[in-house]
Amino acid sequence: MSQLFRYISVLTLIIYIANIQTGCANIIPPTGGPKDTIPPRLVAALPKDSATNVNTTKISLIFDEFVEVKDVQSNLIVSPVPKNQPFVDYKLRNVTIKLRDSLEPNTTYSLNFGNALKDVNEGNISKNFTYVFSTGKTVDQNTFSGKVILAETGKTDSTLIVLLHRDLNDTAIYKSRPRYYTRLDGKGNFIFTNLPEGKFAAFVLPNEYNKKYDDSTKLFAFSDSIITINKNTKSVTFYAYEEVKRKEQTKSSSTDKSNTKTKREDNRLRFTASLENGLQDILTPGLDIVFNRKLKLFDSSKIILTDTNYRELKNYTVKLDTGKTKVTVKYNWKAETHLRLIILKDGIADTSGVTLTKSDTLKFATKKESEYGSLKIRFTNADLSKNPVLQFVQMDKIVESITITQKEIFKKLFKPGEYDLRVLFDANKNGVWDTGNYKKRKQPEVVQFLNKKLNVKADWDNEIELRF
Repeated sequence: MSQLFRYISVLTLIIYIANIQTGCANIIPPTGGPKDTIPPRLVAALPKDSATNVNTTKISLIFDEFVEVKDVQSNLIVSPVPKNQPFVDYKLRNVTIKLRDSLEPNTTYSLNFGNALKDVNEGNISKNFTYVFSTGKTVDQNTFSGKVILAETGKTDSTLIVLLHRDLNDTAIYKSRPRYYTRLDGKGNFIFTNLPEGKFAAFVLPNEYNKKYDDSTKLFAFSDSIITINKNTKSVTFYAYEEVKRKEQTKSSSTDKSNTKTKREDNRLRFTASLENGLQDILTPGLDIVFNRKLKLFDSSKIILTDTNYRELKNYTVKLDTGKTKVTVKYNWKAETHLRLIILKDGIADTSGVTLTKSDTLKFATKKESEYGSLKIRFTNADLSKNPVLQFVQMDKIVESITITQKEIFKKLFKPGEYDLRVLFDANKNGVWDTGNYKKRKQPEVVQFLNKKLNVKADWDNEIELRF
């Protein structure tokens, strides 16, 4: 028994020693270290970065870690703009670029990879990694920077690009490729680097393949004057606009087909009213009655506004809109008043002659004054000579505009809610924003977005101070 015990003890010891030697005694996963957040770094290039007198169209870049290059078509910007996009390949730590156009003499080239270049393991992007070389004796170092603002809203759109044309003819933006272009950052800023000295026409467009102004519904901006590029070039602000608003797309035919069965089953002419829980907003002059189909027959005398005793009121109007689906009843509403709207069936019919199934009476009341808040706004440093108009915005729609003619405005009743605020500088004093026109060299009116929300509370004295 003791002999067996000795054998077992020796065997146990051998296994223990073997486990220690092979590292198997206690398997512990590696603790690791800080996460790699450093993007790939260039360690060598042929030709070297910022090289001069370059005459080769093949470029080799070597980085300090394994890299990949994705979405080259949408990310890579080659300056000057080539006729043909270069071929880009990558393997391990190497990136190879083959230019497909002949090199121009005495020209500085730059390749900005945008967000295309990143490391394989962590996906760290070498944002806007740029490689530069020159076919001449020097590398151009001039810059041109600025900002692009949407004229109508005062906001920015980072999908736009800024273009520079060597051709100073007015028609170049319609017919020719730009000589240079660059993207905007998230705040609407742009910068060109490594530009030669010279004169350029500057424009703003969406980043589309042809990079031409071939559609008046596109966002567009232009510089009033020629941009002279040198070491003293000042920054510029562009105000982008749509000369013509794009029409909203109608519902697809597939949607119409899916509703065919429902339409056949329910051929009734129906309507909805623009009331909030049976209440009419006293600050909105119109009560809208919206029908589910276009009207062919409309007799305004058959829509009657009355008090609770069914006595017809005076000084109200009833009008059918141009789309022939919405009837608006306008009246000078008084707070906390009960009313009736009578719609006689023989005064309304759709294009098929279908009328309401019966005459209808809409019972409703107007809101109380306590459901609104008072509003006082004081303006600091406001230049009234620029004809400022304060715009109250909800869901990107202007719900009210107030022309500013003094340093303070007061509204006894204002609809509660949260509002974005903008200031329109109304050059022609018509109260609304006016677009630009490149052919007429007319810049758009400018709107300044105020980075300050207004929260109006009901039954409350709301006060705010604005600077612009």
